[in-house]
Amino acid sequence: MNHPGELIIEPRNGKPADACVFILHGLGADGHDFEPLVPALPLPDDAAVRFILPHAPRLPVTINGGMTMPAWYDIKEMSLDRQIDAPQLLASAERIQDMVREQIGHGIDSRRIILAGFSQGGAVAYQAALSFEAPLGGLLALSTYFATADSATLSEANRGLPIEVHHGSFDPVVPESLGKAGYEKVRSLGYPAHYRRYPMAHALCPQQIGDIGRWLAERLAR
Repeated sequence: MNHPGELIIEPRNGKPADACVFILHGLGADGHDFEPLVPALPLPDDAAVRFILPHAPRLPVTINGGMTMPAWYDIKEMSLDRQIDAPQLLASAERIQDMVREQIGHGIDSRRIILAGFSQGGAVAYQAALSFEAPLGGLLALSTYFATADSATLSEANRGLPIEVHHGSFDPVVPESLGKAGYEKVRSLGYPAHYRRYPMAHALCPQQIGDIGRWLAERLAR
């Protein structure tokens, strides 16, 4: 049963879930934004993956004239430095970590849990994954940036976390330079990271969906 604040999609083959993928949406969207992605992913027929698509809280967003909308944290200015409300980002990351712990409590091995996030959601996923106390299966950063690159407390348990970074070469919302900077930061910290760029704007494209499905299948292979 779905809890308030999240959309849960159970394995398409009816098997009990033995893995879990969290996908965090971007600013102004909600968990349903990525609902169509799940059936489009080319996963193996026997994959028993539960997808959890949380909904961000509604917050006033400074760059949008203070309008209240779904947001993981406030963005105070659209400079390249992306001045953000760091305590709100940390609170969102802690909420996601609590949801991960809940899945572990339901019997999912932490190493079979993957965090993915798009744009704002990706910044939260970076923080939540790299500071989590148990080893995770991977981090997928989509058209996003590592907002807490200089402040995150890195968990030793996830020092070997595989990180996949995707970005569009025509992104007008989050410039590719920010996505590349996040990738270079985690590489410099010793994480096994991989970068893919696509000829797209602030979105997903069909080629990328295939790449995501193959990466997930590789990370969650038995």
